[in-house]
Amino acid sequence: MAITAAQVKELREMTGAGMMDAKKALTETDGDMEAAIDWLRTKGLAKAAKKSGRTAAEGLVAVAVEGGKGVVVEVNSETDFVAKNAEFQDMVSGIANAALGVSNVEELAAADMGGKAVSEVITDKIATIGENMSLRRMETVEGASVVSYVHNAAAPGMGKIGVLVALSGDNEAFGKQVAMHVAAADPRPQALNVEALDPAVVEKERQIQIDIARESGKPEQVIEKMIEGRMKKFLAEITLLNQAFVVDPDNTVEAAARAAGVEILGYVRLEVGEGIEKKEEDFAAEVAKAAQG
Repeated sequence: MAITAAQVKELREMTGAGMMDAKKALTETDGDMEAAIDWLRTKGLAKAAKKSGRTAAEGLVAVAVEGGKGVVVEVNSETDFVAKNAEFQDMVSGIANAALGVSNVEELAAADMGGKAVSEVITDKIATIGENMSLRRMETVEGASVVSYVHNAAAPGMGKIGVLVALSGDNEAFGKQVAMHVAAADPRPQALNVEALDPAVVEKERQIQIDIARESGKPEQVIEKMIEGRMKKFLAEITLLNQAFVVDPDNTVEAAARAAGVEILGYVRLEVGEGIEKKEEDFAAEVAKAAQG
């Protein structure tokens, strides 16, 4: 139906909304004034939906530990500036604490946080701060004790890299050393041990080493030994327990754990934005786009 100027004026006076917002509300609700008021009350959600196409590759990871359970979550924002915002940090901290009561990111999105679902809290924050945000990931570990470490901390318990290490016993000092190792190790560990590795990763590397070895033109029996040695080195480099411990490079992480009287049961490492393809635009193009509306 056609929306009249009088209707738009009336709705603006009732709600304080802008002219174009009032007109859109009436259009969306076929001129129903009460429905249009409700639509405008949810306008923050509409803004959030409009921003959802923008890449959110910055943000924070936050850790929380309670008893023998640890959680680490990643909440993304569009800019690092927002990641430094105290309001955003408070929200992320609350989400991490809510994660202690659930088992996966889907449950976390629906979890209660101050009377609202986590997903609603994020949507509200999108509307007030004006940037797209997303709850991207959540990981958990459990053990007799769990130790956390945050690298490049922006606030207590949150930063750019979050690590959790689960132990069979209570040795916080050693657990912290292992967590720092996980954060800094190069190459980054891909699994706790060889058994936990993705078979596809192992097979891909084996094929690469076979191709490299055959390029050498050496006899097949020599090639087999070359591949065996190179695979052993590869597996040691990418599994946490077999890596040289950064604190004591003469020992593996597993040997160091034995000396410390504990067993490492599991670990998790999350880094903000890893795996997200960021859309890059030069500043001039960004300003021109903004000017065009």
